[in-house]
Amino acid sequence: MLLQLNIQNFAIVRSLDIDWQSGMTTITGETGAGKSIAIDALGLCLGDRATTNVVRPNSKKAELAATFDTTKNKAAQTWLKKSDLNLDDEDTSHECILRRVISAEGRSKAYINGIQVPLTQLKEIGQLLINIHGQHDHQLIVKASEQCRLLDSYANHQTLLDDVKHYHYQWKKLSKELDLLQKTKQENEAKKQLLQYQVDELNEFSLQTDEFSSLESDYKRHSNAQDLLDSTLASLQLLSENENTNIIDSLRRCSDNIGDLSRVDPELKNVANLLNEALIQLDEANSDLQHYYQQLELDPQYFSLIEERYSTAVQLAKKHQVSPENLVNFHQSLINELSAISDDESRLALIVDEIDTNKQHYIDSAITLSNSRKKAAKNLSALITSSMQELNMPHGQFYIEVSRAKCDALSINSKGIDTISFQVSINPGQALEAMHKVASGGELSRISLAMQVILADKVITPTLIFDEVDVGISGPTAAMVGSKLQQLARNTQVICVTHLPQVACKGHQQLFVSKLTDGEHTETQVTELNDQKRIKEIARLLAGDKISQHSLANAEELLAG
Repeated sequence: MLLQLNIQNFAIVRSLDIDWQSGMTTITGETGAGKSIAIDALGLCLGDRATTNVVRPNSKKAELAATFDTTKNKAAQTWLKKSDLNLDDEDTSHECILRRVISAEGRSKAYINGIQVPLTQLKEIGQLLINIHGQHDHQLIVKASEQCRLLDSYANHQTLLDDVKHYHYQWKKLSKELDLLQKTKQENEAKKQLLQYQVDELNEFSLQTDEFSSLESDYKRHSNAQDLLDSTLASLQLLSENENTNIIDSLRRCSDNIGDLSRVDPELKNVANLLNEALIQLDEANSDLQHYYQQLELDPQYFSLIEERYSTAVQLAKKHQVSPENLVNFHQSLINELSAISDDESRLALIVDEIDTNKQHYIDSAITLSNSRKKAAKNLSALITSSMQELNMPHGQFYIEVSRAKCDALSINSKGIDTISFQVSINPGQALEAMHKVASGGELSRISLAMQVILADKVITPTLIFDEVDVGISGPTAAMVGSKLQQLARNTQVICVTHLPQVACKGHQQLFVSKLTDGEHTETQVTELNDQKRIKEIARLLAGDKISQHSLANAEELLAG
C-alpha cells in the first residue's frame, strides 16, 4: 500500500508531504485547487512522461518520492529481488521508494530504493503497486479493444491469451518464411542448374586438398628434366667422376698434406680439422647428388599426364576467377550453396505441414479462449446488470456478446477469433444495442464505475486510485457509488478524488486540497481533515460556499451513516 508521498517544486506545489492510511481516502477541494496534483505526481513516480512545465516556476527541478509497503505484495517483493533493487536493512526491507527528479530543462532521472533506473523499470514495478482509474476511462469502454481487455481481465485467463499469442506469432512467422521461399523458388531453379553444372565439372576433375602444390612441383621438375640431368651429371664430373682431376680428390690430397704438417706444427691443427670436415660434407653432398641423379627419369607419358592435369586446374581456376590454390575451397562452397537450395526445396515441402499443424494449434487455443470468454461474459453481464440497477438504472440490462469470426489468414490475430461487443438496454422494452448508441455520458460513467469496482476485486495491486470517476453522478446514485468504493476498501487501499459529498463521507481518511495566493505566487496545500473540519467540508460540498445549519446537520448525518 501507499504510505507516503513527498512533492517538492511540482506544478504549483512548493513542498508537500502526505501520509496515507489503509482503507478509503477521499480527496476533495474547490474547483481549480489542484485535487489531482497528488495523482499526477504519483503518475510520474510510476514512469509517466514528464514535461518541463511540471517544474514550479523559478525552480531548478521538481522532486517526487512515493513510499510503499510491500509486506503483503509478494509480486512486488519478487520483482525487486529479481532486479536486485530491494532494501537490505531489515527494518525497511519491505519498503519500496520510487523517486523522480525532473529538471527545468526537461531532463529526468528515476530511482528505485536509491538506485538510478530506466523509466521502463518504474513502469514495471508501478503496475504491481498501483492501479489508476481516470475520469475519462468511461470514454474508452465503447472501443472494441478496451471491451476485450476488460473481459479478459475479469476472466483472468492469461495463460490462454499467451497460448493464442504464441501460436499466432508462429503462424505469421512460418507464413512469412513460406512466402520468401516461394518467391526465391523460381530464382533458385535457374541458379541450381548452373551450380549443378559447375559442381559436376569440378567433381569430375576431383582436385584434392594441397594437390595443386604437388602438381605444380612435379610439373616444374618434369618440364626441366633434361636440364636437371645435364647439370647434375656435369656437377658430378666436377665433384668426383672426372678421373683426371676432380674437387674431392684434390681436397683429399690437400687435407692429407695439412694433416701431416699439423703434426709438425700444431698451429695448423685447426686448418686440418676444417679441411677434414669440408671433405666429409663434400663426400655426403656427392653421395646425395649421385642418388638424385639415379632417381631422375624422363617419362614422357607420365609428364603428359601431369601437364594435362596441371593445365586443367589452371584453366578451371581462371574460368571461375579464383586462384588454383583456392579451387578446392571454391568447389566446396559451390557444393554448400547447391545443398542450401536443395534444403530450401525440402523446407518448402515441410513448412506447409508445419503451418497446417500450427494453424490447428491456434484454432484449438482460440476456441478454448473463446469458451472461457463466453463463460466469463455471462457472469460479468449479470454482475454489471445488478450494479447498473443499484446505480439508479432500475431497468438497466447489460450483455456481453462474444461472436467468433471465421478462422482464416485475414481474420486471425494475437487476441483470438472473437469479436467482443458490450450491449446495454436502459429503458423497459428497449432492445439491447451497442453502448455508444444508447447510453448517455452519465450512464456510461456509471457503467464504467460498476465495471471498475467489479474488476478491482480481481486486480492484484494493493492500491486503487479513482480520479473523479464519479463525474455525471449525483443523489442516490452517488451514495451507492460511495458505498461500493467503501466496500472495495475492505480488502485494498482506495484513494478517490471526488466532488460528491456522498462519496467523500465514506472515506476513512479525508484530505482537503486548497490553493493559496498572495497576488504574485500561487501554492497548493493538502490538509488531513479532523472530524469537525470534515463536517464543514461535507457541508460545503452539499451547499456550496453558503454553509447553513441544515447543511451541517446533513453533513453530520452523512458521516454518521
